Amino acid sequence: MKRKATTRKRKPKTVDGYADAERFVFEAGFRGLAPDKRLTVSEWADAHRVLTSAGSAEPGPWRTDRTPYLRDIMDALSVSSPYSKVVLMKGSQVGASEMAVNFLGYIADIAPGPTLYLMPTLDAAKEFSKIRIDPLIETGTLKDKIREARARDAGNTTLLKEFLGGYWALTGANSSVGLRSKPIRYLALDEIDAYPGAIEGEGDPVSLAYARTRTFGNRRRVFAASSPTVANESRIEKLFEESDKRFFFVPCPHCNTFQVLRWPQMKWTDDDPDTAFYECEKCEKKIYNHDKTDMLARGEWRATENTTDPLTAGFHISALYSPVGWYSWPEAVREFLTVKDKPDLLRVFVNTVLGEVWVDRADAPDWQVIYHRREQYTPGTVPERCLLLTAAADVQKDRIELLVQGHTRNGEQYTVDYLQLIGDTTQGDVWGRLDAMLGQTYPHESGRDMALRAVAIDSGYLTTRVYAWSRKHRPDFLYVVKGVSSDLPVGQPRLVDLNWEGKRITNGARFWPVGVNTLKREIYTRLRLPLNDDGTFPDGYMHFPELPPEFFKQITAESLQSGARGSKKAWKKHYERNEGLDLLVYNRALAIVLGLDRLRVADWAALESRVKTVTSGTVSVPAPNRPPARRVISRGLDL
Repeated sequence: MKRKATTRKRKPKTVDGYADAERFVFEAGFRGLAPDKRLTVSEWADAHRVLTSAGSAEPGPWRTDRTPYLRDIMDALSVSSPYSKVVLMKGSQVGASEMAVNFLGYIADIAPGPTLYLMPTLDAAKEFSKIRIDPLIETGTLKDKIREARARDAGNTTLLKEFLGGYWALTGANSSVGLRSKPIRYLALDEIDAYPGAIEGEGDPVSLAYARTRTFGNRRRVFAASSPTVANESRIEKLFEESDKRFFFVPCPHCNTFQVLRWPQMKWTDDDPDTAFYECEKCEKKIYNHDKTDMLARGEWRATENTTDPLTAGFHISALYSPVGWYSWPEAVREFLTVKDKPDLLRVFVNTVLGEVWVDRADAPDWQVIYHRREQYTPGTVPERCLLLTAAADVQKDRIELLVQGHTRNGEQYTVDYLQLIGDTTQGDVWGRLDAMLGQTYPHESGRDMALRAVAIDSGYLTTRVYAWSRKHRPDFLYVVKGVSSDLPVGQPRLVDLNWEGKRITNGARFWPVGVNTLKREIYTRLRLPLNDDGTFPDGYMHFPELPPEFFKQITAESLQSGARGSKKAWKKHYERNEGLDLLVYNRALAIVLGLDRLRVADWAALESRVKTVTSGTVSVPAPNRPPARRVISRGLDL
């Protein structure tokens, strides 16, 4: 008998509980079109994020209050935010990596969409997935939303996690495959300063990744975060400079002045990190590491620049803001003291702790290196080893700047004082104050008061006024100078005052040309000098007290640069102000004019005896002994 044909019903294929793949795709697309819930990233993290002991030193529920400075950054990434790009230039130990994980969790749970997370390398992306992403899925509310990993299922791998309405794709900036794919709504660029310049002939990885977000317009969210590297080469610096440049202002617990935490205000005693404290920029009272908890809770982000791009928010935060229990101020000081004399390691400190770029110039010393080796002696006081004082003055439209330097027997120079006399230099008041400053004395550590031996004043600005003022002073005390492009350190002096008949006035003003080519190179060589192996100072070493960063930027403000069409190199400014460098040059020129380089051992011994053997009164150091006549004639110097 013929068997009756039967039709066997096949069980439909299921995808994560859905009746068929078509339904999964349909509902995923529908969810992607649904309106986003009005929940911010920080609110989501506080409600749903759980930290594990595998990836955090403080396991348990996430609390944004622990790192209050992260709240505004996270909320700027929320779908309700007006910003499509968020930039974070940062130091380490501030919680930035966990914040990025919060952003990913928020996307999957609240505002699903295609997401690309870009790390410097493919291996780094894999490690991030295992250490950060896997615990996020296992401990929070996402376990039922992220597709379960299966042996032959491409929907959940180390570098790809799918969920309804979107996915996370992780890749490295060194892999072109992950950057040439479908459009993405969310882009996270992690440590972008570590990305390669170009990959496999494809071009810049940041540009390639950013191009994939164009389809979503203002609905996209781009998050770029990194510690910076070298100035003018740092990707994160460029993005931050194009933003509104927000800094986190915290209040002083004593005077309530809101300020940005900066390294120059960090103080300590006798190279002991445990004495570290922060000095308020307003009331100058001591703030200790344990005070940060209240300061951070009351802190606020403030934009410091106007930007033409209203869709970008830029934030800067250093490790000095790391909450109590994480990276402390004593730890920062201890690390700094270890690296301060090692430029390569100091660069890492500046980049990763302070979150600042490192200025790297071939012809000019790095101002950070000189700034960070300042010595703890008091400005206005002459260190014990100084046996003679000189000063140099620079005339500007609204001020006269004065730099006083002390000279030692082996050619070392100590910056004793740095002053700005504010006032209209076309009027007499500021010149009267300059007269008073040149007549004052400085306390020497020996107990005596020391007067200035010689002063140089730049005649490049208000030349006639400078000449007229100089006539009131002895020509062996006041030297009128001007920088010239010459390899001769100090040229022949010449009279510049003429009478009504056009004849030179015998006792009129004299002009000394100073060759900046040689002296600037010499100054830069001296600024780079390391300590001797036994910790002593080498001949010609330059010492500085705790002056502000601006001064050190000025003394390294120029570099030798080639002219057009291969012409001879010339000194050009790469920082807007260079008065500090000019003042160092003119003080060095005075040392040459006074013949300090040619003094004999007996001459220095006489100076030292005069300065150090008397314990009261004022010492006016006489002119050094006259060198041999043939040398005076050959150099044209009247000492």
